[in-house]
Formats: sequence, C-alpha cells, structure tokens
Amino acid sequence: MPNLLPNLHRSTTLPRRPALSGGWKRAGAALAVLCAFAGSAVPVAAQTVLRDAETEAFLHDLSAPLIKASGLDPNNVDVVLVNDPEVNAFVAGGQVVYVNSGLVNMADSAAEVQGVIAHELGHVAGGHAIYNPGASDATRISILSLLLGAAAAAAGSPAAGMGVFAAGQQAAAGTFLSYTRSQEASADAAGASYLSKAGISGRGSLAFFNKLLNMEYRYGYSQKDQSSFWSTHPLTADRIQTLSDTYEHDPAWTKPDDPAMQTRFLRIKAKLFGYLATPADTLKVYPETDNSIPALYARAYAYHKESLLDRALADADALLTTDPKDPYFLELKGQILLEAGHPAEAIDPLRQATQLSNNQPLIATLFGHAMLSTEDPAHYAEAQQVLKDAVARDRENPFAWYQLGVIYARNGDIPRARLASAEQQSLTGEMGEALINAQAAEAGLPTGSPDWLHAQDIEFQARAELGGDRKK
Repeated sequence: MPNLLPNLHRSTTLPRRPALSGGWKRAGAALAVLCAFAGSAVPVAAQTVLRDAETEAFLHDLSAPLIKASGLDPNNVDVVLVNDPEVNAFVAGGQVVYVNSGLVNMADSAAEVQGVIAHELGHVAGGHAIYNPGASDATRISILSLLLGAAAAAAGSPAAGMGVFAAGQQAAAGTFLSYTRSQEASADAAGASYLSKAGISGRGSLAFFNKLLNMEYRYGYSQKDQSSFWSTHPLTADRIQTLSDTYEHDPAWTKPDDPAMQTRFLRIKAKLFGYLATPADTLKVYPETDNSIPALYARAYAYHKESLLDRALADADALLTTDPKDPYFLELKGQILLEAGHPAEAIDPLRQATQLSNNQPLIATLFGHAMLSTEDPAHYAEAQQVLKDAVARDRENPFAWYQLGVIYARNGDIPRARLASAEQQSLTGEMGEALINAQAAEAGLPTGSPDWLHAQDIEFQARAELGGDRKK
C-alpha cells in the first residue's frame, strides 16, 4: 500500500468505529489539498480519513472539554479528519464528528475549529444523522448546509453551471432541507451551550460564521434571488445574529483563547499544508526567510516531496534544535530518512519518537516499517513485537496489519501472515480477499486458539458483507 509519507495511511472508506489509546482509532488515509468551496452532499463512503499522530492528539484535546460539556461519554465520541478540500464538517451516524481538511486550511485559529466541533456535537447529541432513503450511504449533515453548496444547489440557478433538477428531485431536496433546517438551529444552540459550559468564548464560532457569510457574498447569492429551495435553509447572517446575542451575553465571551492550543493549531495547519500543497505553493506561503516552527514544518514536507533530502533534513534538524525531545519532530526526521531510502538511519529517531510518545501506534508502525525496510533479520524480532503492540492498541490501522503480515511471512509464520492480511483487507473493504485469507489462516492455526477464533470472526464478517454464505 504505497504512501507518500507512511504515517499518513490510506483507506477508501470511512471507518466503521473509531478509538485508540489517545482517544480514537481510524482506518488511515493520505491527505488532500487546500480549501475550495462546494457544499455538495457527497456520500460518506466516498470519503477517506486522514491519520497523523500529532493531528489526532490535537483534535482529541481540542474537543475533550466540549464532549464533556455535551454530556456524551468521551470514550465513545471521536473527532476525525477527512481527506476533502471542501470547507465542511459533518456527522453521519454514530458518535463521530468528521472535519474536512479544507476547513482546517480555511480556519485561522483553534477556536474557530472548536466552534465547528461544538456545533457538530450538537448534531451528535441531538441524534440528527440523516440517511438518504434512496441511497445506501449516509448523507452529510453539514455546517454548510445553509449555504449554496448542496448538490441540488443549482436548481433554478443556471449561473451556478451545475444543471437543473427535475421537479420531483427538487421537491425531494426541499423536503430534506426543510428537515435539516430545524436541526441546524438546534445544533447552533447546543454548540453555544457546550462552549459556555466549557468556559470557551464564542468568538471563534462567530469568526468562522463570518467567513461563511463572506463566501455567500463572494459567490453572488443574495436573499432576493433565493428560490423556495433556498428558503428551506437559515441564512448565515441570521445565524450570526442569533449566535451573537447568545455569545455576547455569556460570561466566557471575553475569555482569552488558549495560547498553547493556538500554537499547536498553527503547527498542524502548516504540517498539513506542507503535505497537501505543491512545493511551490508551500514556499510562497512559508518562504525561506520564515524560520518559525510552522514554516520549518511545512518546508520540510515540501522539500521531501521534491526529493531535496539535504534541505528537508536541515529543516527537520532545525525543528529538533528547538526541542530535541519532541516526538513529532523525531518522527518527521525518521520519515524523511525512510522515504529517501535510508531506513537504517531512520531507526534511531523513530525509536526515540516511539518511546517519547508512549508507544503511539502510528509512530510505532512507522518504526516497525523502518526496521523491516532494512531487510536485516537482526531487526525482525523487535519489529514483530513493535507491530504486534501497535495493532493491539489500534486494531483499525491497515498499514500496521500489512507490515505485521510481512514480518510474519519473513519469519515463516504463514497462517498468521494470512490472518494479518485478512485484517488489512477487511479494513480496506476487500472482503473477497479477506474471506480467502481468513479461511487459509483458520486452516493453519490451532483450532480454538485466539487467532483461530479471530480468523473465524473475519470470515463471518466477510460472508455477511458479501451477501452470501460462501462455502469454503
């Protein structure tokens, strides 16, 4: 499963159920670029999830006080970053909030992202996930559902250049959106209450809504040319007024934003931009005259993508000069070396990163991958243990299962190699292959052993998802 940078893993669908030692677990995904405005109702299964240890820790800490304020169980609620340049966030069933990479790129502060998460938690707590009866995939409930961006948004609007809906389709869309209108208002109110209970100012939330209002104006949609389709949505200006009245009377209104969280946000944003954008765009936003930590982070990724190893390592080392024990800086240096074909040199920084991060599973997986990549049997025993520990703490990481399968195969343990392959394939939706490998694993494992039972579980799941009781 090729990746540009191995700690950012890939899957073609959103995961079934998240959770990990630091808060949540996800099938991995690679990152996509920048923000572009569009509010189309894209099927959830068409999306991919972005995995990065530092980003996951940040989102966990950012959302924790809001989840507590909502009354939801923190162990059951997850905030996940999605590979989508659209400025959006949504819920799609279960207690999971999905935040698009485009939204992070558009936001200027951690407080703005926090305001979005508070709103989406209002949808979760209110049980607002809506399923399209005409499709098998969950349909997004979006903070942008009030805007011009749903797939049906062009109905009656030739200037949008998106075609015209048939009368029946437009009526169905209107019914759907009239339902979501009340949910949006409810989520607004709930989100405001969560921010208040957590002692967080609503200034960030209002700042983000003002960005949306500017987008409405930029795209030329005014109230006078709203169709009945549009009238089913509350306008952003109306929501801003309502929320302003609420936030400005809240005791937390004048409370300063958390400077430590803002510092972490700027790191995350730069890191994602460096990975997502073209190197040329990265160097425009973060020029070489900028020696801040975010700029060094972004440029290290940009130079690495350009195969400029010396420059990438120079910026990674500059980061480590500011904090030699930062596990994410060490992880970055290890990644650069590994991707550049120097796995033996990557081992030391990745071992340190794994230890300093308390064996964070994504970082540990990269460490195991580096040891395997040396093709030195002296590293195999340690690599196997590291990868076994990683999947024990994060079972829904297909890249880790793939690496574990490789090490089992190299050690001659073919039944467990087949089991690891079945795990990986079930997570990436390759259920036919998962069934074959699970059956092969069962045949070679001791009957009744934990691994044999787990192979059976995968087999039963694969049969169910394939829609038939396939014979062995």
